[in-house]
Amino acid sequence: MASSPAPSSFEHLPSSREELLERWELASEPAADARGGPRLRYLLGELSHLVEPFRRPFRRIDIPAAAHVRTVMLLPGFATHPIRMRYMAGLLERAGHKVKRWGLGVNFGPTEANIRYLERRLVEVHERYGRDVYLVGWSLGGLFAREIAKRHPDRVAKVITMGSPFSGNPRANHAWRVYQFVTGHRVDQPPIETDICEKPPVPTVALWSPRDGIVSPRSACGRGCERDRAVALRCTHMGFTYAPESIHAVLRELDRA
Repeated sequence: MASSPAPSSFEHLPSSREELLERWELASEPAADARGGPRLRYLLGELSHLVEPFRRPFRRIDIPAAAHVRTVMLLPGFATHPIRMRYMAGLLERAGHKVKRWGLGVNFGPTEANIRYLERRLVEVHERYGRDVYLVGWSLGGLFAREIAKRHPDRVAKVITMGSPFSGNPRANHAWRVYQFVTGHRVDQPPIETDICEKPPVPTVALWSPRDGIVSPRSACGRGCERDRAVALRCTHMGFTYAPESIHAVLRELDRA
């Protein structure tokens, strides 16, 4: 099956002064309903990711061989490129899994075009390897994973979200203003028809952390009806892509039926 060209990651960024002002108004909306976000001290803790490149060469993670070889697609967080998940991808591949990128470049939020592209990408990977795909999504990437799993449950084996705000108040985080400025829509009014709280009809596991400094832990954990299981970690939001406990948690979920 031939791949269709991916839509540009930058197609819906502001391109005129008028649009820039409109985006600024969106980002400046009152925050009266934004209660419940992470504590400030945890937000400051996110700065620890700045020293991660210096720690990584000295880190040794024991990676056991996979009990079952899986086909995995990694979906990056908001305003990040898939390269941010390359470290995790390498460790999953060391265990024996086949890891694929999502193919969309930087994640600047949902549009009908990139959702349709992801659907085609999922079908392509499924047909190429002949087995259901495990979707691992970090932050906003987890919302993409949940959405395409709802649309193609016959091609998805499991959804694993990492710090993804799929539950509760969509403004209970420290990124919603930036999100509204970049995407041009309100965080609670996505430009696609969806219910982000609705659980996909496939096994769905939420990895969350009480130390998350970006997304409300309650939003990332969710309620029982919104996911099948929730697993608490102790990493930062940025650390979901590189913390040893996060890597091992994902590996366990890939091994688990």
